[in-house]
Amino acid sequence: MFSGKMDNMKNRDSKTHTTGQSVYLDDIPLVQGTLFGACFGSPVAHGIIKSLDIKAAEDMPGVVKIFTARDITGENQIGGIVPDEPLLADHKVDFCGMPVAFVVAETDEAARAAVKKIKIEIEHLPVITDPRVAQAKGELIIPPRTFVLGDTAEAFKKCAHVFSGEVNTNGQEHLYIETQGAYALPQENDALKIYSSTQSPRATQAASCRVVGIPMHQVEVDVTRLGGGFGGKEDQANAWAAMCALAAYQLKKPVKYALSRVEDMAMTGKRHPYSSDYIIGLNEDLKIIAYQVTFYQNAGAAADLSPAVLERTLFHCTNTYFIPNVKAIAYSCRTNLPPNTAFRGFGGPQGMFVIESAIAGAAESLGIDAAVIQEKNLNKNGDMFPYGQLAESEAINCWNKAGALYGIDKIRKEVAAFNASSVLYRKGISFMPVCFGISFTNTMMNQARALVHVYTDGSISVSTGAVEMGQGVNTKIIQTAAHVFSVSTDKVRIQTTSTHRIANTSPSAASATADLNCKATQIACSAIAERLIQVAANELGIVAGSVSLKDEMVFADNEKTDLSWKKLVMTAFMKRVNLSEHAHYSTPVIHYDKIKEKGHPFAYHVYGTAITIVTVDCLRGIYEFDAVKIVHDFGTSMNPAIDRGQIEGGLVQGMGWMTMEEIIYDAAGRLRSNALSTYKVPDIYSVPREIAIDFLQTDKENLAIFRSKAVGEPPLMYGLGAFFAIRNAIKAFNPAALIPFDAPLTPEKTLMALYSGKQTGSLMKVQEAVNETSGANS
Repeated sequence: MFSGKMDNMKNRDSKTHTTGQSVYLDDIPLVQGTLFGACFGSPVAHGIIKSLDIKAAEDMPGVVKIFTARDITGENQIGGIVPDEPLLADHKVDFCGMPVAFVVAETDEAARAAVKKIKIEIEHLPVITDPRVAQAKGELIIPPRTFVLGDTAEAFKKCAHVFSGEVNTNGQEHLYIETQGAYALPQENDALKIYSSTQSPRATQAASCRVVGIPMHQVEVDVTRLGGGFGGKEDQANAWAAMCALAAYQLKKPVKYALSRVEDMAMTGKRHPYSSDYIIGLNEDLKIIAYQVTFYQNAGAAADLSPAVLERTLFHCTNTYFIPNVKAIAYSCRTNLPPNTAFRGFGGPQGMFVIESAIAGAAESLGIDAAVIQEKNLNKNGDMFPYGQLAESEAINCWNKAGALYGIDKIRKEVAAFNASSVLYRKGISFMPVCFGISFTNTMMNQARALVHVYTDGSISVSTGAVEMGQGVNTKIIQTAAHVFSVSTDKVRIQTTSTHRIANTSPSAASATADLNCKATQIACSAIAERLIQVAANELGIVAGSVSLKDEMVFADNEKTDLSWKKLVMTAFMKRVNLSEHAHYSTPVIHYDKIKEKGHPFAYHVYGTAITIVTVDCLRGIYEFDAVKIVHDFGTSMNPAIDRGQIEGGLVQGMGWMTMEEIIYDAAGRLRSNALSTYKVPDIYSVPREIAIDFLQTDKENLAIFRSKAVGEPPLMYGLGAFFAIRNAIKAFNPAALIPFDAPLTPEKTLMALYSGKQTGSLMKVQEAVNETSGANS
C-alpha cells in the first residue's frame, strides 16, 4: 500500500543550528511589560527557618513582588512520585540552594540584585551527605526493593570461588548548554501559556497547575526544542516553570526566569551517586552462578525520580550476563543534597558498573583477564533476567564480531609488546558488553499520541509529544510521515510540542521517544493514507488493494497513473474526506508486577560491545584513549548518521563520568565543584583518537519503529570500559597497585594508584629514567 523509501536525511535542525536561527527559550521575543525572576536559595543544607527578612529586597529599585511560601495560591508541592518537595521552603530547608523566595522585578539585573539583600536566620540541623549513613539512620525515600532469582544462599555453598567488595560511583553534572528556564504569559480568562525548557511538558503543566491552583486545561506548556537535557529537565524543569506561572498568574504580567550556570549547577540535582557492596561466586569453569548486591542510592533531599532510577538499577544489575542465582537489594537514601534526578542511563550505568567491577575483581584475584569471565557468561536467547523477562540476545554476536572485526588478538599482542618495551607508559585494554532495556519501566508511561494534518496543497503538519533536544527525534518523525505518504521530507513540518495539541504526554526520556512518537505518527499517517487510497481507487475505478503511493504519485498495479499526490489530496478535500488524524499508540506486550518483582517490562533490549584502548603516562598519571571500537545492535537503523552521532556522544559522556567529572560536596553539603573551573568535562583533547562504530544490522522483528532500535542511552555504558582500561594499564605498570572500584578514576587517583602497594621493578625503572633525564638536563 505504502511504498515510500526511507530517506536517510540530515538532521532537520542542522542548518538552523549552524546559522543561528534555531529558537530556544532565550530566543523567544519578549512581550512588552515582561518581568524577570530570580530565586533566593538556602545558604545551608539543613535547618529550621527562624526568620526571613525580605524588607530590604522589597525596597530595591525595580522590585515588583517577592514570593514566599505564604503567597502560593495552590499547593506548595512539586513532588511527582512522592509528594515530599515543596516549591518554596516554608519552615525547614533540606539542601543548599533550596528555593526559599522568588524575586520578581522589572529587569533581570534588579531581580538578582534584590536576591542579595534577603536575610535568613536558620537553626542548623545535622547534615547527611553519605547514603550509607542515611540508610543506617532510617532516612529512606521509599521502602527498599529486592529482586530475586534462584537461591543465592545455596548457590554460594557450591561455588569454587567467592569474592566480595565495595564499589562507588560519583554523580555527574548534566551541563546542558541551555540552562533551566521558563517564560510564563497570562492569557485571557485567567489562563497561562508557559514556554519551558522541559523534557516533560505534561509534568511541567501539572506542577504549575498544582502550585497556582487551577485545572490543567487552563495552562498550555509549549516547547520548541531544548539546548540539551540528558534527563536533567525531565522533572527538575518543573520548579522554575511553577515559580514563573505563580508570579504571572498573580501579577497578570509575563514573567521569565533563566538560571545562570552557577545557579543551575548549585540548585539542581545530578546523576545519582551510589555506594554498593557485592558478593560474586563462580564455579570451576568460571561461570557466575551466584551474585548478591546491595545498592545505596544517594537520592538527595527529596524523591524527584529516584524511585524510578533505583528500579532501573535493579533491572540492569546483571548487565548482559546470565546469572542463575541473584539477589539484589536497593535503598533510596535521603540526604541533604539537591534532589538527584534522571541522567542518561537512568540508574542502569550504576548497576552495570558494580557487576563489571565484581568481574574485574574476581579476575584479578584469579590471575586471569576479566574478558575470559565476561565472555563465558554472556546471555543467550531464552536466558532469564532477574526480573523474569527472557532474553532475545545479540550479546554473543556483538562480542564475537567486535573481536574478529577489530582484530583483538593483534591488539593484545601490540599492547603486550608496547608494555614490555616502554618505561614511562603503559597501555590497557578492556571489553565492555552492554545490554539495555528499552521502555519506561513504569508501564503506563509507554504511550504517545500524534496529530497529523494534510493540507490541500499536499503539505503535512505533525504534532507529537516528543521534545527535540539534539537527539534527532523530529527528523525521525519527519522520515516516518514522509515514508508512509511517500512524499519528500520537505513537505513535512514538525510543530512545537504543546500540551494543548497533544495532551498527557510522556517525557522525552528512557530512549523510548522515537519509538513511541514515531509509532503514533505512523498510525495517524496510515489512517489518512488509507482514506486517500480509497479516494484514488474510486477515481480510477479499481479496487483499493491495487493502489499504492510512490514518489508523490498514485500507482495502479505498480504502474504510474496521472494522479499526483497534490491532486489526490485536493480531490479528497473536494469529496469532504477527512485529511486529519489524531492517533494513539501504546507499547504492546510489556507488563510488570511490582509486588512479585517479575514481568516483561521492556519492549526489547539493545546489545553491543566496546573495546577500549588507553595509554597511561606512568610518571604524571594522565592518559590518552587510543581508540574505542564498537559493535552496536542497531536493528535496522532508519538514520545511520543521527544514530552514529548518538553513539559517539553517549560514549564520550560515559567516559567523562568514569574519568574526570568529579562532583565534590563538602561535609556541610555545599557544592565545591560549582563552575567549569572546578568541574571538568571531556573536550576535544580528551576524546578517543579513534571511535570506530560497526552497525550490527539485523532483520529480526522488534517493537522499534521500522525495526530501528533505540540509541539514546545504551551508548553511554560503553564509556564504563574507560575505567577498566585505565585500571588494566595501571596493573601492567604496577601489579601490586591498590585500585579501589571508585569512579571517576581521575588523573590524580591514577597517579596515586600507580605508586601504591608494594614497590616493583617498573617503579625502579621509572626512577632511573627520571634520574637520567634530570642528569641530562643539568
